[in-house]
Amino acid sequence: MRVLRVLGIALPLAAAGSILACAELLHWRASTRQLGDADVRGATEAVVVLGYKNRGSRANIINRSRVRAGIRSIDPHASRSVLVLCGGPVASSTPEAEIMARYAQQRGYSGPMRLDGESRSTWQNIENAIPLVEDADRIKVVSDSMHAEFGRAFLAEQRPDLAARLVRGEDYRLGENLLIKPIAVVIALRNRRRLGAPRPV
Repeated sequence: MRVLRVLGIALPLAAAGSILACAELLHWRASTRQLGDADVRGATEAVVVLGYKNRGSRANIINRSRVRAGIRSIDPHASRSVLVLCGGPVASSTPEAEIMARYAQQRGYSGPMRLDGESRSTWQNIENAIPLVEDADRIKVVSDSMHAEFGRAFLAEQRPDLAARLVRGEDYRLGENLLIKPIAVVIALRNRRRLGAPRPV
């Protein structure tokens, strides 16, 4: 009986650990895909943060995480960096972009921001961000890593010339958002079935 009790504890823990490890690996792999030319150079950059549906006027846990990832993706050596926040009023009357902008300021960010407060999907996020990033030498798309990969794939479909400027952001960190990552994997896999998988690079 004691062995059964131990197994009853150990097996679920092992299964949970395997799920978390698999999600971690999938997020890391996604963070390295759908990037532009390896030798992209330039003095200016745009960091595009993709919003998530947000009830109320305060940033939820997912949008807070994405904004933090966007801020840390800014290259301190760039001659000019702009934070581009994308998301319309999907789950509340306040656009996600405005909610994220307020949170970025609360986090101490005082640099330039450009907002897309109209988009209601990831495709529209990218579509509306295009005129806001065209003047940047390097472009980073930030979200959770699997969602960001979709964003980069959509940019490649809409504007291949801009997709060539894509470089890796800092949305992937080992062990960060550990319990959210498996959920993000499920959402990404569902979207891949519905929309078609991003083309591999």
